[in-house]
Order: sequence, then C-alpha cells, then structure tokens
Amino acid sequence: MSSTVGDSAPATGTGDRLGLKPGMVVQELGWDNDTDDELRVAVEDTIDADMVDGDYGNVVDAVLLWWRDDDGDLVDGLVDALTDLVGGGSIWLLTPKVGRPGTVDAADIAEAAPIAGLSQTTTAAVSKDWQATRLVAPKTPA
Repeated sequence: MSSTVGDSAPATGTGDRLGLKPGMVVQELGWDNDTDDELRVAVEDTIDADMVDGDYGNVVDAVLLWWRDDDGDLVDGLVDALTDLVGGGSIWLLTPKVGRPGTVDAADIAEAAPIAGLSQTTTAAVSKDWQATRLVAPKTPA
C-alpha cells in the first residue's frame, strides 16, 4: 500500500494516507471549532484510539498540528510540536486551503520548517477545507 496522499482525498482513509497505523500515539495540537471533525475521526479510526493533547507528557509517534495564519509564530508552533515527538516521527501541519480564512502561505511553511529543524516532504489536500504538510524531525542517534 502506498502512503502518498492524493490531491483531493476525502477524509475517509486519510489516516492510512498519512502513514498512521493502529497502535500509534498521535498528538493533536491547535484544535479549535474550525477543525475538520471527519478528518479527526478518520485519524482516530486508523490508530484505533483517541488522539492525545498537549498535556500528554509522553512520547508520541506523530503530531497533527492545526495552524492558521493568525495563530502566531509558526516556528514557535513547530518547535512546541517537537516537544513529545519521538525521533524520526512526523508532524502533519494542517493549514486551511488557499482561499479559506486563515490560509498559511506555502513560503512561510518552507521558511519556518528548517528554522525549527524540520524537513518538508509532502503537501496534499486531506479534506474540503484543509491541506496537510508532512514535516519530519531528524532521527535521534541510537
């Protein structure tokens, strides 16, 4: 099965396309009343558990970071998202699609990621209003 994400993927099956598997611990940050509930349910169905929040206090396999243009400094948000992330884990930066309120300019993401110590790999539509950008942290040495 491929883990690539299509350009206009519906929420169903999105957890699989994000490379998530049952048993993974996924932390959700930046939730608000504008987030996509179908996408959230699809992720929780894929990992067969509820997502954890910022108070979890243990390592997580992936982070879903909902981010809007007016949420503050993106570098700070990404660094905060790294707090509990296991080395080699992914941050899925979820931003409103172009033309939606709160859209984050792709250049801002491309600039913020390396400053936060992350590499940008994939960007794809994951719901009607949101796109996901996969950012990977460097693996921690054994």
